[in-house]
Amino acid sequence: MSHTINVIIPAYNEAGSIGHVIKDIPSIVDEIIVVSNNSTDATEEVAKAAGATVLKESRKGYGYACLEGMRYVATKQKLPDIIVFLDGDYSDYPEQLTELVAPIIENNIDFVIGARVTSLREDGAMTVPQKFGNWLATTLMSLFFRSTFTDLGPFRAIKYSKLLALQMEDKTYGWTVEMQLKALKKKYTYVEIPMKYRNRIGVSKVSGTVKGAIFAGIKILSWIFKYSFKK
Repeated sequence: MSHTINVIIPAYNEAGSIGHVIKDIPSIVDEIIVVSNNSTDATEEVAKAAGATVLKESRKGYGYACLEGMRYVATKQKLPDIIVFLDGDYSDYPEQLTELVAPIIENNIDFVIGARVTSLREDGAMTVPQKFGNWLATTLMSLFFRSTFTDLGPFRAIKYSKLLALQMEDKTYGWTVEMQLKALKKKYTYVEIPMKYRNRIGVSKVSGTVKGAIFAGIKILSWIFKYSFKK
């Protein structure tokens, strides 16, 4: 049985990287959807030239872009079986998408995280705030929910029906942790797949700024504590 796979890529000013990302996505993917999150460079033109469907979301925020991608997918005549989320900065290795979706296709797992493990990560690819935030968030999830997550990696795959059931709502920095917390609450089956990770092209809009790192940390912790005390 073949599975229909759609990829959603939020992108803000990623003209230098988005073409590489799209080119390296395996041919098993049925549609690549790039959501330009108010980009002011040539991100949209490069993505279109590379063969992606390009959407526009003027409200800034990672979650806003992901939600716009989901809105588009919901209008399609043929709905996908699997949704993959992937960043547009070329820090992940898109060719590893085949490995990412394998647990869903072969073992009927609901949700898969591409874990940015130390042994496969380039020096400097993750900032100190990113490393600390990942450690703190996954430690708290382990403590409160007995989860086995080790990363909040944005390269992830999920059954489309399961994604819809999560009723995602975060508009900005809390998107990834919201998905993981809700998946835990709903007792989804999940696994992590070790993934290679390299230094991104360009400057991070979150971890590359003090403001971004602080707000991301606050958002992540607020989701964890919200769900820790929610019945």
